[in-house]
Amino acid sequence: MAYDFNGTEIETTANGFLVNTQDWSKELAQHMATADGIELSDRHWDLIDFLREAFVGDGTQPNTRNIVKAMSKAWGEKLSQKDVYALFNGDPSKIAGKYAGAAESRRKGGY
Repeated sequence: MAYDFNGTEIETTANGFLVNTQDWSKELAQHMATADGIELSDRHWDLIDFLREAFVGDGTQPNTRNIVKAMSKAWGEKLSQKDVYALFNGDPSKIAGKYAGAAESRRKGGY
């Protein structure tokens, strides 16, 4: 699979994760989300930025529990797993991780 982005073919895994994390940019993340039918809001970007800071380049994989804790703190409200799942119409550790340029999550559950 690949994304055609600004005249360049960006290589991805079969699930749409970047093969080369150096290809990531905010514009590419926006392009990927648009292709998936998701309009990124400030909250989406907060979560994507958190994933980039915390998980891109260190080899670890995000999990929903860490995301819920971090976004609850960032947004000053108690969130549930359901709240962050609603943002991305599915598992944010996988979907938002894809837009953040994180390694493909192999986790099965939210924790």
